[in-house]
Amino acid sequence: MTDSAAPSSRTAVVAAAIDLFAEHGYDQTSVEQIAQAAGVSRSTFFRQFGGKEDVVFADHEVLLAETRAYLSQQHDDPWAAVCEASVRVFRHFAADPELARRRYKIVREVSGLRDREIVTVFRYERLFDQYLRDALPGLDPLDAVGFAALVTAVHNHVLRRLMRGARVPASVLRRALDDALRRYGVHPDGEDAAGDDLVVAVFPRRMPAAEVTRRLRASLPD
Repeated sequence: MTDSAAPSSRTAVVAAAIDLFAEHGYDQTSVEQIAQAAGVSRSTFFRQFGGKEDVVFADHEVLLAETRAYLSQQHDDPWAAVCEASVRVFRHFAADPELARRRYKIVREVSGLRDREIVTVFRYERLFDQYLRDALPGLDPLDAVGFAALVTAVHNHVLRRLMRGARVPASVLRRALDDALRRYGVHPDGEDAAGDDLVVAVFPRRMPAAEVTRRLRASLPD
């Protein structure tokens, strides 16, 4: 047993906790049992996680930080950047679907964890919403929150299929997000003009005004 916090030890603790929760039940498993199974001290466990609930959502804390860092970079297309951030989160769970499914089952069985999951989902949505508002000055807040909510809902729908045992490659999510981009009229490839399009160049009427402005500015010579 050691008090050192090597990066790999977090993964070992999470895996040990999920194993114990699945075998004995969430409420019946103690922090001491998790620490012993993972080969760390009790104090190390609390430094790394804080509590049993935090172990279950440890990946999300890391992913939220990584997503925030990714969106803080410069992106030519903010709408596509939000979709790519969603795909990056999905790929993390798809890399080890069995562990993700076991964790999902535990969350479904414990009301307190289900509540925490709802809050966690909202944190992704809020992150996407704020990023779009910052990246597209003048964007109608309804367009920002609407697109953030749509991407989050699409992501969760596809991820739940994976959690329930289906084989779901990331390409399935990408296609669904492409549809979301088209619904907002902001797909990078554009689309054929329709009868109700507002023509400046050719922009769909449903495209947010801030995105029209961004594309026009991008097309103008310096």
